[in-house]
Amino acid sequence: MSRPARLAIGIVSAGRVGAVLGAALHTAGHTITAVSGVSAASLERAEQLLPGVPVEPPDRTAAAADLVLLAIPDDALAGTVRGLVAAGALRSGQIVVHTSGAHGIEVLRPAEELGALTLALHPVLTFTGRAEDTERLTSCCFGVTARDGDEGAWHVAEALVMEMGAEPVRIPETARALYHAALTHGANHLMTLVAEATELLRSASAEVPQRLLAPLLSASLDNALRFGDRALTGPVARGDAETVRAHLRELGEHAPDSVAAYRELARRTAARAKGAGLLGATGEQDVLDALEGPHD
Repeated sequence: MSRPARLAIGIVSAGRVGAVLGAALHTAGHTITAVSGVSAASLERAEQLLPGVPVEPPDRTAAAADLVLLAIPDDALAGTVRGLVAAGALRSGQIVVHTSGAHGIEVLRPAEELGALTLALHPVLTFTGRAEDTERLTSCCFGVTARDGDEGAWHVAEALVMEMGAEPVRIPETARALYHAALTHGANHLMTLVAEATELLRSASAEVPQRLLAPLLSASLDNALRFGDRALTGPVARGDAETVRAHLRELGEHAPDSVAAYRELARRTAARAKGAGLLGATGEQDVLDALEGPHD
């Protein structure tokens, strides 16, 4: 089995991810037989992205499907799988897929023990739950995981991802947690940094901080992805210890909650700049002394 045939797909549930992937799979030629959803937002999303698809409880959604797509929160996944098995909603011959980044396929073992083919397909993308997300899928990757040694299962996973227009990247079961930690560290913490920088610029009388940040951050991200640590710049990478002291004084006065994060990230930046040959040992120590010293 190197590629999936046309499948009857049941989606549990119509969250931001499930509804979008369902729409993409429908466009690829599969039939969405049912979708589950409870909240008003989920029901509205299902109506917009999966028009005409019946809304059913999770067990009925799964029971009628060739492929069961579990697009639910990480911590709910194990209990949902056990519940569907107990309800008789999963069976041998089905394909059972989840979209969680934090889990591999071990969480689907109760379904595998029934004879289902189990896959993890995690889209590396932030979702709004709107139609434009289906277009954004074509520029993203999926972290895919299947049972070690089952090349047919890997091929099915990769075929499903490519049918949605995305690129599959194999992630072994044993590396799944580290893979997800890396993505979370990069994406979620970046959002926190951007939000804090926006607030600081607003405090510095910049009326539209986004206009200042957008070109700077876009160039920084592009340079970091292309050149790694060699792209580091700024006062820490240059060893400008007095500028670092001035930053800490200003943050201490205007945004004390940001001081600890600035210090820790500056330490990490100094170490990486030294490792890349951009900052000598003396410059690194000057920066570290500035980060530790008084800033009154």
